[in-house]
Amino acid sequence: MKITDVKTVLLTGPCTDDPFLSEARKRRSAAFIEIHTDTELIGIGETYAGYFCPEMVPEIVEFFKPILVGMNVDNIHKLWNRMYQCGNFWCRVGLGLIVLNGIEAALWDLKGKICNLPVYELLGGKKHDSLFCYATGGPSNYPKEKLAAKIEFYLSLGFKAFKLGAGCHSDKGKYIPCVPNEAAEFEAEKLEFVRNTFGPEVIVALDGHMGNRYENTWDLPTAKAVMKALEPFDIFFFEEPLHYTDPWGYGELCKSTFIPIAGGECLTGTYEWRVFAEKDSFDIGQPDASFTGGLLEFIKVAALLESKGKKIATHAWGAAASLMQNIHCGFACANTLVLEIPPAYGPLHSEIMGDSFIMKDGRIFPPQKPGLGIELTERVKEKYPFVRGSGEFNSVPGKILTD
Repeated sequence: MKITDVKTVLLTGPCTDDPFLSEARKRRSAAFIEIHTDTELIGIGETYAGYFCPEMVPEIVEFFKPILVGMNVDNIHKLWNRMYQCGNFWCRVGLGLIVLNGIEAALWDLKGKICNLPVYELLGGKKHDSLFCYATGGPSNYPKEKLAAKIEFYLSLGFKAFKLGAGCHSDKGKYIPCVPNEAAEFEAEKLEFVRNTFGPEVIVALDGHMGNRYENTWDLPTAKAVMKALEPFDIFFFEEPLHYTDPWGYGELCKSTFIPIAGGECLTGTYEWRVFAEKDSFDIGQPDASFTGGLLEFIKVAALLESKGKKIATHAWGAAASLMQNIHCGFACANTLVLEIPPAYGPLHSEIMGDSFIMKDGRIFPPQKPGLGIELTERVKEKYPFVRGSGEFNSVPGKILTD
């Protein structure tokens, strides 16, 4: 079996069917990569770059395409290494590696279909019979009555855990305090409300979203003040309380609190992850199997963190293939603590992964179909045509995100 073509498929559709997340984001873009062969089999992968800068993906795929055409998928690492070295000057980290991630995932999907095995079996085998998961809740919808309704919605879907954003989102806009005392008081008041309303049994994580903000980013004193204020509330983990330019600050923050500090969704490749691992920047690493650089890179990152006694919690806010790539990698890694799951996901999830996604009683079960367990039909491609400018970005003067 030989590879005959490598294609990019860009789509735009509703971001989510979650009414609370929809208040912040109405649509999403996605970039899928198809590996065509001289048989009826097609491998499908996704790069998370498609959520942010979809227009840039096709040209990078075309750059790598000649390396793959005419080859088979006996040795995916060898093919990945050829692409990686070809882009040596510009894809050690960053966008080139992120797009390469989607291509490599498509190769694994294809190989799984050839071997009639789920991808996690090709990545070293299943390490868990099931995995705990949480609903990724995005911003904290306010007023507090709406926040309570949001949590009740996630619990009604079968989740036992959920993640909320720092600050709040309301019809008056976003509010994220950054002065230490103000930020600490706001987050503590929020968590006190959650605990008083839902009790000690629910599992709550928080996300500072400080890793990619343009302004109003917490510094180390603010992050320390927030953690100190939240320690009485039994937080599962606190994600991204600092910017990713400060692995040293992350390391100091981890030493200053018993709340597990999580992060890593913006990091690409073991080369970049090593800095954060060596500085003990995270108690819980959050690699993304559609962003980190490839499924094998994800496995390497997980092993690196495991060697430091750390757990991983998958990051997964891409579309269907992104979610399934992270689920397969999560099952292939012994130190997976929890899987991130988009609650009430939209059609760019449901119409592509079908019944491959299996969740019961707040746990995810291993996919059983060959490959990643996804299908990208012509009907889906026609139904959700790509809209230029539909990627999400951080608003700055001169370029403001309106959706």
